[in-house]
Amino acid sequence: MNEDQKKRLLLEFGRIVKFHRTEKLKISLRDLAKKCDVEHSAIGKIEKGEIKIQLPTVFELAKGLEIHPKDLFNFDFPLEETGN
Repeated sequence: MNEDQKKRLLLEFGRIVKFHRTEKLKISLRDLAKKCDVEHSAIGKIEKGEIKIQLPTVFELAKGLEIHPKDLFNFDFPLEETGN
């Protein structure tokens, strides 16, 4: 997987986080940060696809967003582009 593909996946993940935060829960970055163990500034960077995150962060975000972690990965993952 090249860097452009990785960046696109980070952006898609961030888009999903932002959608659930703003459209479903209608809460601010700070409110989400209060509901999970992730700094509001990090959540903003995650939503913009600016940082890579670890699996425990995914679980924390899911907890704060009141969704199953799998829902954060509800976007296309084109296997043919990854070389698999």
